[in-house]
Amino acid sequence: MNEETPATGEAPAGAPAVALLDLRPALEAVLMIVDEPATEEHLAEVLQRPRREVAAALRELSGDYTAQGRGFDLRQVAGGWRFFTRAEYADAVEAFVLDGQQTRLTQAALETLAVVAYRQPVSRSRVSAVRGVNCDGVMRTLLQRGLVEEAGTEPETGAILYRTTNYFLERMGLRGLDELPELAPFLPEAEAIEGDTQEGVPSFDPDAPDTDADDKTEL
Repeated sequence: MNEETPATGEAPAGAPAVALLDLRPALEAVLMIVDEPATEEHLAEVLQRPRREVAAALRELSGDYTAQGRGFDLRQVAGGWRFFTRAEYADAVEAFVLDGQQTRLTQAALETLAVVAYRQPVSRSRVSAVRGVNCDGVMRTLLQRGLVEEAGTEPETGAILYRTTNYFLERMGLRGLDELPELAPFLPEAEAIEGDTQEGVPSFDPDAPDTDADDKTEL
């Protein structure tokens, strides 16, 4: 006698219960606890649904949150999906998180991060040449915060090269580096400096004390 699957709405013996969950609430529950963007492939695997079905549900959720004017948003960044607070409520979030403490990157750190983003992979000496100051202090800060990472060495000099991370894309709300805005209209001098000889640019010791007064305040 052949066994038949009972039409009770319950998972048959041995079948994974997760496949019977409502997809949209299940996606919300999973995305609520991720600490980095979750890919459609991974979500489909975990929830045991076709990727196309998961992708459609994610876009529907994102659209619903926008239509409802919710304080959070579901965005696709750095190759995956994650919840973000909406920009118009940034002041409320900042007031709660910072509680009077300044934790933003300094102007020096932002400038250094921009050079790495547009010139990567790039060495510290090349970044210092573009900025015109020793960038070692802020480079250490960017490394500690996970915004940049090592990317091998420069064949000619053996200098360590740096690039931005997926966390950088996530914090910037970008899907990839190709979404960075064009740089040339804003910093024409950088192109000229970048093309100049590196003669006269010192080789900086990463562990040496900071000499750039602008870079000493790293938080």
